[in-house]
Amino acid sequence: MRADRLVSLVLLLRRHGRLSAARLARELEVSTRTVLRDIDALSAAGVPVYAERGRHGGFALLPGFRTELTGLNHDEALALLVAGSQRGAQVFGLGSALASAMLKVVDALPESQRETAAGAARRLLVDPDSDLLERRVEAEEVPDAVVSEVRRAVFAGHRLRIRYAAVDQAPRWRTVDPIGLVTVRGQGYLLATRSGADRTYRLARVLAAEELDEPATRPDGVDLDRAWRDRGTRFRTGGDQVTVLVRVAPARRDELVATALAVHRGEPDLLEVSFQDARHAEWALWQLAADAEVLSPQWLRTALHDRAAAIADRYVTGRAAPSSR
Repeated sequence: MRADRLVSLVLLLRRHGRLSAARLARELEVSTRTVLRDIDALSAAGVPVYAERGRHGGFALLPGFRTELTGLNHDEALALLVAGSQRGAQVFGLGSALASAMLKVVDALPESQRETAAGAARRLLVDPDSDLLERRVEAEEVPDAVVSEVRRAVFAGHRLRIRYAAVDQAPRWRTVDPIGLVTVRGQGYLLATRSGADRTYRLARVLAAEELDEPATRPDGVDLDRAWRDRGTRFRTGGDQVTVLVRVAPARRDELVATALAVHRGEPDLLEVSFQDARHAEWALWQLAADAEVLSPQWLRTALHDRAAAIADRYVTGRAAPSSR
């Protein structure tokens, strides 16, 4: 790990020229003290790093210094393979490896191409943090120790013990046979089998993980895209699904369709759609406010009426909320 960090430090200095210890610490995700120790180690190894004091000072390399530093380690190569979605690299715990790998790729370019490539890259933006309505797309936070252990078991083909917190259940340990990892809109999932049955686990709900020595029971090859589609089909056609007949304003039709699991009947302003469960149905229809009217089932009409009545009662004209002081 330290060798990789020293290489990254040299590449940062070569790319940016002079950088402060604080900036290097942020880029490498370490403390300033660690950066200073790394600078001493580089100097002792003969790398010509020098310090410039003053307000705009920092560390730099002697002009013209160059050495062969472009070899990618395993995690960096893996990060580049998932770099089509930088958010995916973050979800799988490969964010720092991706940053390090990209430094090495840029450094490997001929000098005549380096600035051209950097300029072109600044004109491309993939997976921004929010959409045009400023709705943020947040990648789920998964502890590095957890996702690293899960990732190792997936690649090594070993069984895995996970402490998993399912919805509305107390966390408990499970032993699974891992198949692969999937990221969708910033959320990571572990595809696995348990006692021979297909299981899908949300990485953000894995509280702890332990790779076991015993081999996982799984086929040698896998089509993750097909496996994900198959599980999605089973998810949409099972469980406590709710079917709703709803009249919707044409301008909001696509929004309703996007939140539903399936559309069974569609007319310009009348849809029959399925939702995952009662809570999902109530949430989706509430978002559309007066632009949608549930025609059936009656219990959902009642639930939305009661919610709206409670809000209306809260904002009755002339009634002020009690002061918190």
